[in-house]
Amino acid sequence: MDAVLDKPVNTFIEVTEVWVPDGDRLVLDSGNYGTLKEFATISGQESFAKGEGLPGKAWGEARPVVLKEFDGSYFKRTEAAKAAGLTSAVAVPVFSGDTLKAVLVVLCADDDVRTGAIEVWTEKDDLLMLEDGYYGAAKHFEWVSQHTHFPRGQGLPGGVWAANTPMLMRDLGSGYRFIRSDSAGKAGLTTGLGLPVSVPGDKTYVLTLLSARGTPIARRFELWDARSAKVGSANDAVLADGICTREGPLWNDEKERRVSAWQGLIGKVLGSGMPIVERDAPGIPAGYSMMVGLPIYQGVELAHIVAWYL
Repeated sequence: MDAVLDKPVNTFIEVTEVWVPDGDRLVLDSGNYGTLKEFATISGQESFAKGEGLPGKAWGEARPVVLKEFDGSYFKRTEAAKAAGLTSAVAVPVFSGDTLKAVLVVLCADDDVRTGAIEVWTEKDDLLMLEDGYYGAAKHFEWVSQHTHFPRGQGLPGGVWAANTPMLMRDLGSGYRFIRSDSAGKAGLTTGLGLPVSVPGDKTYVLTLLSARGTPIARRFELWDARSAKVGSANDAVLADGICTREGPLWNDEKERRVSAWQGLIGKVLGSGMPIVERDAPGIPAGYSMMVGLPIYQGVELAHIVAWYL
């Protein structure tokens, strides 16, 4: 194990929250706030109607929403966020068919060293174009991304679009499959996670999370296949891919990694169909303190589970 990886690091994402419907409002279900206790307390007292605040906007507009600054915006917790050093946020709705299951919200702090990317891509004229994104200090990479588009099947966003499945990409700075590899390498970006975001109607959205070694989004990523046709049981999921900076391979060909509904944290996502944020909880692998589990739907079917750990 690399001792350097055990040292505390600034993460690209400071806060992760899950908001769930309760009648006609969204209420906080779970969250990781780190040391931001006051912001956590204020958030726990908040709720959002459809179209209200950032979680409500993602619900009302049925799309991922990037908010790069809070001042003068519809963000309801601006003063508390400012006091906590938070500067931007992204909200991702989780729909099963037309039914909202939850909204995942991540909040970031901005400084001269935090580098990474959270991007939302959408289809326009048979190409994926950048709708919006947050890049921290990676300003040149942001410019390149704003001037890049992807045909179906090309690059990480285009690959996710074509396959309608989550994808992981390694070695972004040198990988020929990553179209923006030169600028990614200069920005220090190393790992890419792409997710299809299922919403009502026929709009296409792809979310990409690009992680840098110095200010990572996560140290471990997992992709689980929960489609019953492949798994053989509607109550099972199989680990399809994973990247880990600490442990090396997460499985081997002789021992397939499989979980059942309600078995461990992945099983909790599988059984409930809901995203989770867990901190210092039983079931988080040794050496990690936080886990996010996100269900990916195809229509009404829970098709995949994406998990990341810090």
